[in-house]
Amino acid sequence: MISWEEAKVAALSLPGAQERDHFGSPSFRVDGKIFAQISARGGSESRAVLKLSPADQTALIAAFPETFSSIPSWGKHGWTYAQLDSIDAMLFRDVLVKAWQRVASKKRIALFEQTTR
Repeated sequence: MISWEEAKVAALSLPGAQERDHFGSPSFRVDGKIFAQISARGGSESRAVLKLSPADQTALIAAFPETFSSIPSWGKHGWTYAQLDSIDAMLFRDVLVKAWQRVASKKRIALFEQTTR
């Protein structure tokens, strides 16, 4: 399980990430493009929306159906729900980085990869 606040901190820890409002929920962008959004759904239940490749989305839904699901209409483009109450911090970080890499510039990704080796 990862908290809403931990998800936010993880998103902002990625190079160039900025938080902006998106229809009343925080979205996280790099190079002006959204890679994640976090929203609360009544009470303490929260989920993230991540921009993944369709292949990554399919694999995650197959492996973790209680955690990941496709977003109606936008799912075909890789937009994926992640339930924060059923994901561990390491897996969330991994999929968050994948989402970030989908929209970050090639130069920014190369610098990130150099620092994480």
